[in-house]
Amino acid sequence: MAELWDVYDMNRQKTTKVKERGTLSTGEYFLGVEICIFNSKGEMLIQQRQLHKKSWAGLWDISVGGCAICGETSQQAAMRELYEEIGYVKDFVTENKRPFFTLNIQNAFYDFYKIQDDIKLDNLILSSDEVKEVKWATKEEILNLIDHDLFLPYNKGLIEMCFDMVIYDYQFCK
Repeated sequence: MAELWDVYDMNRQKTTKVKERGTLSTGEYFLGVEICIFNSKGEMLIQQRQLHKKSWAGLWDISVGGCAICGETSQQAAMRELYEEIGYVKDFVTENKRPFFTLNIQNAFYDFYKIQDDIKLDNLILSSDEVKEVKWATKEEILNLIDHDLFLPYNKGLIEMCFDMVIYDYQFCK
């Protein structure tokens, strides 16, 4: 069954259109989510994508990510992706959790969420369709993986900003 997305306009207003994944036209946008999980050591949980994935097979990625399906809010999509990919439960709706930033790219709005939790990797249930393995990594380790084409080709400044936002939040927003 095809994955259906709500279509947004350039101002992030949901339209009445629904489209199959990969069929957006110029001027149509979808909603994506990325969840960065950090531990108390300041490391980010990263995942290695399964080797059979159509895109970015075998590369490392940030903790969890995906697209909102038809009818989902950003928070609902983040909760679903967390559970589907790594078996982690977090209620963003009840907690009134907002993204810590949104990245506007060519045809999407990507909401980035942050979680701070010392998750035990053995307690996670990895999706055999999505995730090969997970591990904790420092900013420097992730940047090195990018340099060696072993991580999704994120702009290094984006990764640095994710880490910097955690430090900022820890120091100034408690």
